[in-house]
Amino acid sequence: MTKAVFLDEHGGPDAFALRDQTLADPGPGEIRVRHKAVGLNFIDIYQRKGLYPVSLPAVLGQEAAGVVEAVGEGVSDFAPGERVACLYGVGGYAEEGNAPAALSAKIPDGVSDDAAAALFLKGLTAEMLVRQLYPLKAGKTCLVHAAAGGVGTILCQWAKHIGARVIAVVGSPEKEAIARENGADEVVIRTQTESIAAEVRRLTGGEGVEVVYDSIGEATFEASLDSLALRGHMVTYGNASGPPPAVTPLELMRRGSLTLTRPSLFHYATPERLPAMAAALFEMVASGAVKPKIAHRLALSDIADAHRLLESGKTAGAIILTP
Repeated sequence: MTKAVFLDEHGGPDAFALRDQTLADPGPGEIRVRHKAVGLNFIDIYQRKGLYPVSLPAVLGQEAAGVVEAVGEGVSDFAPGERVACLYGVGGYAEEGNAPAALSAKIPDGVSDDAAAALFLKGLTAEMLVRQLYPLKAGKTCLVHAAAGGVGTILCQWAKHIGARVIAVVGSPEKEAIARENGADEVVIRTQTESIAAEVRRLTGGEGVEVVYDSIGEATFEASLDSLALRGHMVTYGNASGPPPAVTPLELMRRGSLTLTRPSLFHYATPERLPAMAAALFEMVASGAVKPKIAHRLALSDIADAHRLLESGKTAGAIILTP
């Protein structure tokens, strides 16, 4: 018997309830993990609201870090006592969970449990964005929205390490310094400019950027498209302000033969690809190129407050839960 946070119906942050759950032994391909830290992600909000459907009642939570307690049939890569980071899909908001071994990775020495929980899903997302969707190169220019947020801070650091020029977009003057500390060369404050695209054009001598990484969605989608250079790449990977509007292929051609993609991490971090992605991420952390910033640590019982913080857009860095 362990504690877990259940979502019984879609709604606001108060829809959660902490109660006991009976956790079965790990099944084939699973590992039983005692959580030390649990990461919070915007996808959790989408699931809570019903934008991304899940079967209810559900225990949400995409990622966690902890210690292996037991392994299921067919698992040979993990053993009890090892420290691991896990991708759940659902199931992380709990003291313990049965995680898919194929979506888990050993945490190397020098990386704390808190850091692993704060950056596993977000860091894998950054890896997907800069190494797979659009292989970012030194000398290229990228536009990063929500640059002071959980993914944004990692994305800026990684892009800067590659040698790219980083133009960051943040929501308030207080977040400008955070974006610059994480590698931004220039910062656009969304609330202090009439046109993000016009400012990006000014900063790039009228050319625009090679790639936009947009986690905001509806509110910034048009500005992101208008910020792209000829043959630029638009990556929309979040819906913080709502889903982005539809766009026709002909419209992408008219704007400069642009490409548009809307990825899911779970289509990239598949069992055969995740080990290399995790290795690249933890190497970046071990080298100091990526330094995860933990903005808030809250108890599992404070899940409603954690969701309010994340949804407010006022946090700078990751939020983790400590069971």
